[in-house]
Amino acid sequence: MNIQLIKGEFSVNDAYSLIRQLILEKIKYHENKITYESSEEDIKSRESKIKHLQNELSMLLKNLSSTTGSLKIESTIDINKK
Repeated sequence: MNIQLIKGEFSVNDAYSLIRQLILEKIKYHENKITYESSEEDIKSRESKIKHLQNELSMLLKNLSSTTGSLKIESTIDINKK
């Protein structure tokens, strides 16, 4: 199953805003999964994923800061059974 999540042209500001919101939502997902019942291994794994996403967001901002015009963005979620 495929879900077309994003497809279109966006201004730099809109593109950054859209991608930022998606990344922040994913960070929030991992933060909410960390509970007092979580194993140390699970906590470290999620913290690593959160740091990676934060770094990706920072890199995105750096890359887009000198970009002008519009950007074409396409994103599809592929869902497959294990």
